[in-house]
Amino acid sequence: MPLLTIRHTTEYTYRQPVAFGEHRIMMRPRESFDQRLVRAELHISPDPCELRWLHDVLGNSVAIALFDRRAKALRVVSEMTLDHAPLEHEQIDIEDYARQFPFTYASEDMPDLLRSIERQYLDVGRVIDRWANAFLRQDGPTDTLALLTDMATTIKRDFTYVPRHEKGTQSPIETLTLRQGTCRDFAVLMIEAVRALGLAARFVSGYVYNPSRSEGRVGGGNTHAWVRIFLPGSGWIEFDPTNGIVGSRGLVRVAVARDPYQAVPLSGSWSGFPASYIGMDVAVEVKLGTEAEGDPVMHSGGATNSRIAGQSRNSETC
Repeated sequence: MPLLTIRHTTEYTYRQPVAFGEHRIMMRPRESFDQRLVRAELHISPDPCELRWLHDVLGNSVAIALFDRRAKALRVVSEMTLDHAPLEHEQIDIEDYARQFPFTYASEDMPDLLRSIERQYLDVGRVIDRWANAFLRQDGPTDTLALLTDMATTIKRDFTYVPRHEKGTQSPIETLTLRQGTCRDFAVLMIEAVRALGLAARFVSGYVYNPSRSEGRVGGGNTHAWVRIFLPGSGWIEFDPTNGIVGSRGLVRVAVARDPYQAVPLSGSWSGFPASYIGMDVAVEVKLGTEAEGDPVMHSGGATNSRIAGQSRNSETC
């Protein structure tokens, strides 16, 4: 079971001291049978006057920070160590009735899955529907896992990954038209496509790393985004269309949401002179082994952008 150490740093800088409003921090990985937290620390500068934790509607851990002093910088550092036992592609075991598409979810599961099946974007011309249906076999039954694997690997092969740190996500039709986007754009496209087929899908924000030197990954240096799809027999299964990953190898979940806006790593507001804001820097480092051992397996750089004084801002996923 790999032991990972993750350090996620976000820093906002200003030309003169500004006041900070409430900030929501979503950087603590979700604990489960496949990822167990050994240590988790959150360091914030300036020190908040109040820091409390809560679970949101989907069970994600959220820290709420309040401030009573001005400063020229806001720095949030999340450091954690966890045991990671990723589910491999070969371990996915689907119930007999769901191995071929189409199938119908069990009646006892449907009430809880309905909101994850509902479409979130208008598709008047059925553009996404046609694209999704193109993955169905015309010469016989369609294998469910093969269908979803083909969709994820096709996005990786045919679309160009272009990092973008500005707030917001492209619509799935924009991504399909441009044939490029960020990890969150690719995740939203795949979510809408599988929902068009009647499957339950959710957006995931977390971290990506290289399990071995021979495995390339993109989307590091910031938080990463991918998709979870509910498959009877194995439950919620990870699909990363940016890297063509099926299963959770190299992926650490932090937040699971119905829509990307529910999984923003850091959001909040500030007030001061309009020209005060300089920019934002984000860096994520993942190491295999303990903090004192192991080489970095995914390390990264920063991103800078700007916002209007007093407006809420977000640290976006890749």
